[in-house]
Amino acid sequence: MSEKLLTNRKALMNMIRRIAVEAGNITLKHFDDAGYQGADTKADGSPVTLADQEAEAYIEAQLKKILPNILMIGEETASERKRADLSAHEYFWLVDPLDGTKEFISGSGEYTVNIALIHNRQPVMGVVYAPVLGNLYAGYTDPDGSTGTVLWKEDSGVEKPLRVRTPPEKGLRVVASKNHGDREELNNFLSGFKVEKLIKKGSSLKICAIAAGKADLYPRFGPTCEWDTAAGHAVLKAAGGIITTTEGSELIYGGDDPKFLNPEFIAANFEWFEHFKN
Repeated sequence: MSEKLLTNRKALMNMIRRIAVEAGNITLKHFDDAGYQGADTKADGSPVTLADQEAEAYIEAQLKKILPNILMIGEETASERKRADLSAHEYFWLVDPLDGTKEFISGSGEYTVNIALIHNRQPVMGVVYAPVLGNLYAGYTDPDGSTGTVLWKEDSGVEKPLRVRTPPEKGLRVVASKNHGDREELNNFLSGFKVEKLIKKGSSLKICAIAAGKADLYPRFGPTCEWDTAAGHAVLKAAGGIITTTEGSELIYGGDDPKFLNPEFIAANFEWFEHFKN
């Protein structure tokens, strides 16, 4: 019975939404807008907190209850366990229990819980939840190509669908990372576009801003991992957007890089590559 959820992705998405909210509540127990004390440093130099670890453990346990045979790759466990061979896995989960750890540590609310389902290297369902902001973004693509999206606002309980906007003639709203990325390369890339405004955001909220029709373009020059983007990518695809490499091919998942690093990419609400070439 549980395996049917893999193709009934709307039902699965609604189950994952609840898991994401509960995981977000776990992070909130550790959150302090004055700043988090007690972060550790992982082998790669990135920070980790108890919130990351506890939320990921909760997510993994809950996913096992729903689909016990589907492998989960999570940010925290991936660094602790022997690397999984994903070539034999048609489906797997990609999870970042706390995307934007630097935002969390600084006391900013711009961090998210990310849960994505990957099928044949494509993100087919994703949930992104921002616990402090109280916003949840979710989207799926069914095997027949039909899609569904939702933005849920916790304060009002209102739900509405997500859809990318048409890029306005007055210029693009571009989102960029607060703490990461090559600023010079970004500026060089943007010189090929008419830009109205540059907005800096943390975590996968940059991708979600495009899905929600609040921004148009997110060029990322610098390292990210697959669990950073997969859930947002699924939401953006379902909302009519794209994420591609800088050469124009769609971003795929499955750990080609030993550390699950993504290539540099562009998230957009339009076929940016054709625009850029012209």
